Amino acid sequence: MQDTDSYLSNADNIPKKFDSISKNKEAITDQQVLIAGGGHVGLSFALLLAHHGIASTLLEKNSYPTISPTDDSTRSHYLDSRNTALSRRTVQIYQEIGLWDELQSHACRIDTVQISEQGSFGRAQLNKAEERVESFGQVIENAWLGRKLLLAAQQAPLITLIDNANVTTVQQQADSVTLSFNYNDEAENEQQLQASVLVACDGRDSTVRQLLDIGTTTYDYQQTAIVGVVETDTPHEHAAIERFSPAGPLAVLPLTDPKGDGNDEYQHGYRRSVVWVCPTGEETRYLEDDAHFLQTLQQAFGQRAGKFTAAGRRGAYPLTRVLADKQVEGRCVIMGNAAHTLHPVAGQGFNLCMRDAHVLAQMLNAQVLKGADIGDAQLLKHYEKARQTDQKRVIRFCDAVVHGFTHSNPAIKLARNMALLAFDKLPNIKPLVATYAMGLKS
Repeated sequence: MQDTDSYLSNADNIPKKFDSISKNKEAITDQQVLIAGGGHVGLSFALLLAHHGIASTLLEKNSYPTISPTDDSTRSHYLDSRNTALSRRTVQIYQEIGLWDELQSHACRIDTVQISEQGSFGRAQLNKAEERVESFGQVIENAWLGRKLLLAAQQAPLITLIDNANVTTVQQQADSVTLSFNYNDEAENEQQLQASVLVACDGRDSTVRQLLDIGTTTYDYQQTAIVGVVETDTPHEHAAIERFSPAGPLAVLPLTDPKGDGNDEYQHGYRRSVVWVCPTGEETRYLEDDAHFLQTLQQAFGQRAGKFTAAGRRGAYPLTRVLADKQVEGRCVIMGNAAHTLHPVAGQGFNLCMRDAHVLAQMLNAQVLKGADIGDAQLLKHYEKARQTDQKRVIRFCDAVVHGFTHSNPAIKLARNMALLAFDKLPNIKPLVATYAMGLKS
């Protein structure tokens, strides 16, 4: 759900910021990395590499806009944005590369997490003070995150951006990988690039994954996520509300005010990001009828978020789990949604991708410092194996929540509500779950 076309901008004044990323004017190695896919994960990975002094060339099939530092400073798209919940670990990663200061003005802290089921007694709450953390994470507008990532990449001397590029072939040699591409699907403009390693971050329907003949395991949840922004008459007070209904899981997350800072202790924000999951086939009315959408949300959430007073433009996304059969093939790594596209129930998908990117960047950097080949097959296979525990845990958790809370069997419903109560009351369980949810333990 992080597409390049969500980066909205129309100016061309680019300042020189992001010093911690751009300070390395020269690469510390002649080995280079090719990255296919310039969405949020691809750009973030390129910036992680640049932070370590590793040069990369990033190819994106869409056209990149020119970015202005002042664009959208007044939040002109007040109720028309998509948003991502960044875990504590993802925030730490952006802090490491010196980017978080630029991101946080459009990010909003999550101080509490409230979990309940419609029409049932089970409920639980996580509180940052009890867990002794600064926050459980931050909710950020996708358009703002995309703009800042692209601006940083455009200014980084070690990152070469090529847009309107369609990958056509991938060929591997003993000591390199060659990628062929053309501009705007014009075959006569085909060009080639060669590097030590290729990382594919080109989405759920990854072209590179298909060219490498890597299969996928898919599961259709037969659900569609309605994603958008709403306004309530009660301030969110930095609370994230997770609500389970017979249709599926729902979430309302806190957002910044049009001109406010989401980390201001005294801000009273009324904007909230909403993810409403409904059975596929029922999404049209939720998209087209604001009154029906707001009424349905009100019925599902009761007064937990106050009164839903306005709804912005919404998007619908069919939910399918897509897992690559393998994430490494020779000198090629499959990453991001190309490797694992998950149900958004717990907001773990992008954060899992960022942990993948961070680990791979660190491993490539360690290889460079040893003077070794960054495309070494054993190294890349070690990365794949190292990430399996975290990935499998997140996938199992997401599926357990989806299936566990949509099952209508009375005995299962009773059991899950008892489990919610136990989670809320028993000692030592909350800190463990919170640590995993924040990405601080994988």
